Amino acid sequence: MSQLKLSIATTDYDHFRDFRMGLVKAEGIDHNWLNLGHHECFARFTANREFDVSELSFAKFSTQVTRVDSDIIGLPVICSRLFRFSSFYVNKKSGIKTAADLKGKKIGSPEWAHSAAVYMRGWLHNEMGVKLTDVHWYQAGANSPGREEKVELNLPEGLKLTRVSDKSLSELLAAGEIDCAIIARPPTCFLEGHPDIVRLFPDFLEMEEEYYERTKVWPIMHIIAMKKSIVDEFPWVPRNLFNAFQESRKRSLERILDPAVSRYPIPWLTTYARKMRDRFGDLFPYGIEENRPTWEQMALYTHQQGIAHRQFKPEEIFPAGIMTKVII
Repeated sequence: MSQLKLSIATTDYDHFRDFRMGLVKAEGIDHNWLNLGHHECFARFTANREFDVSELSFAKFSTQVTRVDSDIIGLPVICSRLFRFSSFYVNKKSGIKTAADLKGKKIGSPEWAHSAAVYMRGWLHNEMGVKLTDVHWYQAGANSPGREEKVELNLPEGLKLTRVSDKSLSELLAAGEIDCAIIARPPTCFLEGHPDIVRLFPDFLEMEEEYYERTKVWPIMHIIAMKKSIVDEFPWVPRNLFNAFQESRKRSLERILDPAVSRYPIPWLTTYARKMRDRFGDLFPYGIEENRPTWEQMALYTHQQGIAHRQFKPEEIFPAGIMTKVII
């Protein structure tokens, strides 16, 4: 039987490693895996669909999958997930001490459809009483100017968004031209020790632990997307890909949790990983039901923020029957 040739583009993740290197096979598939930076994956797949299967920002995916007659579909495979209360950086001169103090302030993010910012804007809007229209939003490159939005937006009525092309968020924050930045990577001004730039929530770890225990949401940043035409022609492909991703993930977790061998050059990593496994159950779950609160929260937030064209249900954005159990 001939193998279906597919191109796959992601950045370098340990939980994809065995699949990428061919130690795990997707039945019936011969893959050509491109190991690229995630922003390159996003841009090239979004603009030109250059790959058959690609890592994609969950926020940007939400726009594209909810278009009328969308040409992509997702796999419930998670590339990257991170809690984001550490992502608020403020200028102390703005007098911001709490989330409520952000009302009426100027807040920047690298793109409006930036997953880290989507989660935190949604948290402010839905839980903290700081509505989307209570803030003057700014968009600019994180640490260098010129970053542009990659997907179409339908911004909520009354929302104010200013795009800045000649300065970075780091520069704007250090100069006091914005009061806060919600940004996945720390701004240069913070890393270089600018005396006025601090995290709004220095106790972010405790906040994130409490947030997870209360909501069971573990924010998903990037997922796997694929061309819908492949699924239409070869409906067996999504599940075979999913199975290979799952086996690769399983092998990665076995390496991390191995108590006998130090596979990574970080002290006590295995002890910490086992502690996290006990807290989360599955340390890094794929699947629909395993992540339902998180899928549903992003569906709500992206719709509220004018990124998704409609509020989707998790089952709508993945191939039908992808999680069908096989009983032997």
